[in-house]
Amino acid sequence: MIQSIEKILVTCALPYANGSVHLGHLLEHIQADIWVRHQKMLGKKVYFICADDAHGTPIMIKSKQIGISPEKMISKIKKEHEADFADFNINYDNYHSTHSDENRKLVELIYHKLHEKGLIKHHIVTQFFDSKMNMFLPDRFVKGICPKCKSSNQYGDNCEICGAIYNSIDLINPKSTLSNTKPELRNSEHLFFDLPSFSKMLKNWIRSGVLENQIINKVQEWFNAGLKQWDISRDSPYFGFNIPNYSNKFFYVWLDAPIGYMSSFKNLCNKKNDISFKEFWGENSKTKLYHFIGKDIIYFHSLFWPAILEGSSFRKPNKIFVHGYVMINGLKISKSKGTLITARTWLRHLDSDSLRYYYATKISSNIEDINLNLHDFVNRVNSDVVNKIINIASRNASFINKYFNNKLSNDIEDLDLYQKFIDMSKEISDAWLSCEFNIAIRKIISMADIANYYIDKKTPWILAKKEGSTDYLHSICSMGINLFRILITWLQPVMPSLHNRVEIFLNSKLCLSSINKPLLNHEINSYKNLYFRIKTSQIENLLNEAKTNS
Repeated sequence: MIQSIEKILVTCALPYANGSVHLGHLLEHIQADIWVRHQKMLGKKVYFICADDAHGTPIMIKSKQIGISPEKMISKIKKEHEADFADFNINYDNYHSTHSDENRKLVELIYHKLHEKGLIKHHIVTQFFDSKMNMFLPDRFVKGICPKCKSSNQYGDNCEICGAIYNSIDLINPKSTLSNTKPELRNSEHLFFDLPSFSKMLKNWIRSGVLENQIINKVQEWFNAGLKQWDISRDSPYFGFNIPNYSNKFFYVWLDAPIGYMSSFKNLCNKKNDISFKEFWGENSKTKLYHFIGKDIIYFHSLFWPAILEGSSFRKPNKIFVHGYVMINGLKISKSKGTLITARTWLRHLDSDSLRYYYATKISSNIEDINLNLHDFVNRVNSDVVNKIINIASRNASFINKYFNNKLSNDIEDLDLYQKFIDMSKEISDAWLSCEFNIAIRKIISMADIANYYIDKKTPWILAKKEGSTDYLHSICSMGINLFRILITWLQPVMPSLHNRVEIFLNSKLCLSSINKPLLNHEINSYKNLYFRIKTSQIENLLNEAKTNS
């Protein structure tokens, strides 16, 4: 009986199309890419997609400030985002935009389905209106004094000091951030999605294995407070999709953004005739759907999104992987603090594999924030990658190149040790699959330590000077090269550029299915440095550029 190949669709949260990708964004995309690469190594059929989140008031306002149309601005940003992700080896099968024909059609389809089921409600809401700018103000464009702790300069939706959540009209001494004037209150009819009617379904769904316990506890707090109907409309002027039958109302960006997962995949289906949209998004889909997101958007993905999908008869996610924020040297990412380091700034001073590796040493299944300590980063990459892993290749290849015409021996010296490495593959694979990347890296480095200890114990540099030890030397050094081959195969999802260089060096494709058998009687290429040590001057230059750009 032929076993069918598991089919998987993986998404990352959509980067907002009003600025550059920075190190905080990259954590998620690197995490998902590592996970996807490992799944593909296991023979799964995986489609990895993303898109730019291209709608909303901030994009409308920024494009006006720089004097170009929103369409031109989001097109320019999208090209920049795609180049940044590609240069960090984030290997998307498709990267699209929410400002697309596919997304508009899907948003309207879902809206009509919800409307037909009586899930769209109408309410009059009281909002702040900036008469100078002639527009209703989103919460983030109003600042004032927190009604709870009385802290000044707080946004209109929550207080960054005490954590209180409130309506913008509750702010004390509110001001528009656009005109610095006091906004007035005006009424407007809005459309709401009836989220509370999905409470029972959602309570069962969040406990179905789709969320980690840590996340379930947070979501339960929202249930305890009571789910509320969700405002899915915004008043003109607004950059987004018009709501059918309304000339001056638009779909709220948070409705069409997650539908962007579907539309990006639809766009991929339109490009390739062998992929079925219905197979992956149909209500009874047998495929798997995984989302990678940050902890700041749990609410949307654990409540609104599955309810929208349920209400419009589409499938729901199988798993949502949630990560924390990135801190740099213990500080929040901030332009004013000089810690906003863009993807492009990083690549001007350092390679992409180094950041991918360091993030992998930190990523786990919990949602704790990750601190990118740049001093620790240098030490960790130099110690683990250069001193431990690359060292195995360089010290053994020198003998293979010099004494054996670049050819590996017909056997390896310690089959039991080789088997010990092979047996570790399952544990490392399980750690990758469960997003316990830090555990996978620890296991890989512990095996690198064992490989180095083996070479130290066998002292090939002494054997090379002894007469009659040629075959033994050949077998030991070939053993070392084969252990290195396994280590790099394990690391392929994390360090794809290094992996590619090693394939050239070993003159062989590296894949999980082939490492069970060692490379024997095989010609490798002369050793060239596979990875360079990171210098502290590179970090200094990186931080100086970030500060200059702040």
